Amino acid sequence: MATTTRRPPAARAGRRLGGAARLTTPALLALTAIVTIAPFAAMVFIAFAPASGQTFPDAFIPTHVTLENFRNVLSNSDITRWTINSLIYSLASVLLILLFASMAGYAFAKKRFPGREVMFWSFLATLMVPFQATLIPTYILVSKLGWVDGYWGLIVPTLANSQAVFLMRQFIAQLPDELFEAAEIDGASEWRMYTTIVLPLVRPALATLGVFVFLWHWNDFLWPLVIGQSGEMQTLTVGLATLQSENVPVNQVMAGAAITVLPSLLVFGLLQRYLTDSIAATGIKG
Repeated sequence: MATTTRRPPAARAGRRLGGAARLTTPALLALTAIVTIAPFAAMVFIAFAPASGQTFPDAFIPTHVTLENFRNVLSNSDITRWTINSLIYSLASVLLILLFASMAGYAFAKKRFPGREVMFWSFLATLMVPFQATLIPTYILVSKLGWVDGYWGLIVPTLANSQAVFLMRQFIAQLPDELFEAAEIDGASEWRMYTTIVLPLVRPALATLGVFVFLWHWNDFLWPLVIGQSGEMQTLTVGLATLQSENVPVNQVMAGAAITVLPSLLVFGLLQRYLTDSIAATGIKG
């Protein structure tokens, strides 16, 4: 005689909870995506809306689409100059921070010297110091050097990036020591090992860090506001704030904001493959 086995109540309850979790997770992710995209969508709709569609939610149902806001903001403001300043600030910072962070990460990960651990953790401890606490001393130092309202004062104080050094050190530490030992046996110099071994192998990490550094500097507001005291040295973030203070229509401000998003999307699109490779490599090794 065949007998049927009955699942205990706890097992049935567990299956129901598991099914509910599988249904709830996509719903929560979709809700999070909607909440995240909504401000961006509102910005784009308002930027293309006519003057009558300045308010929310009227901008989501515009009577027609127009490019007049973009033409006005490009012709009536210094947005071209602001864009050049932001590009110089962001790209120069990316190149220099990647160079210094990868060199420091290589030294902290693979080299042995007195005080290495103390130096590294002391440098890393600066992450706990808020930028606002060092703003005034940094400004005084930059002012003494005569770098106020210039690119040197804008870029140099941001190059000592402890987070970037930490990320590069952790990634380089995973590289096999045998590669460097073989290079030393072959008589390779430190610079050659850095350029021929470290840089090619950490390319995904450099691309990932480069995206983050670019976004940090492209969206930076406080330091460019303090250093760029003239209109010619303002970045896009500071320039858009001045548009709001000048009672420029909201449509034009949103058009300027939409323009500022394009370089970020371009950088992410170009380096997306390296981002994926970096995440995959970290997951495999972890």
